Amino acid sequence: MNRQEVKQIYSKYSSFYDRIFSYFFFPRIRLGIDRSRIGSGDRVIEVGIGTGISLPLYPGGCEVVGIDLTRKMLEKAQKKKMNQRLDHVDLLEMDAENMTFNDDSFDHAIAAFVLTVVPNPEKMVSEMKRVTKAGGSIVILNHFCSNNPFLSKMEKVFSPLCEKWGWRSDISLDLLSNHCNLQISQILKKNKLDLWSIIIATNKK
Repeated sequence: MNRQEVKQIYSKYSSFYDRIFSYFFFPRIRLGIDRSRIGSGDRVIEVGIGTGISLPLYPGGCEVVGIDLTRKMLEKAQKKKMNQRLDHVDLLEMDAENMTFNDDSFDHAIAAFVLTVVPNPEKMVSEMKRVTKAGGSIVILNHFCSNNPFLSKMEKVFSPLCEKWGWRSDISLDLLSNHCNLQISQILKKNKLDLWSIIIATNKK
């Protein structure tokens, strides 16, 4: 998928995204944020904030900056911000692979269900590390390829079809630990059979 395809697909999803995905994503994002060590006065970036499902979950006293490539998704997030009076939240239309923030701009970074959406996930993680201070937490929630050889092969076979729906199914956890050099401290699942993983890492520079 390229950036234009991502914008087109998720612009279409924006009108019904919450109705379909909130049930699955909300409790997992809550668990990830709870484990992220965000404190009062901290500055947090959420990459690929989408419709803002996560916005009410952030602890009071922190500053949240949410970015997304798709304007229609951000418009939904903006409505949540206004309706819930979330004055500590800023929302920006921005490419996760080419952020305009300075180095070390944030204390923590979160990316929920976006790693398999961006064209170049390694570049996205590199940008998250760049804009996050050394020692800050980096939390990534996503589906990763199964360790089972048969299931992994099937996920790779079906990945081109999944791309037509807006995500890839062929990314392994090794991408984070090896290619992205992310120091993972914890891997969580909401339950043993969960399709999604919550990756807790510390930003080492």
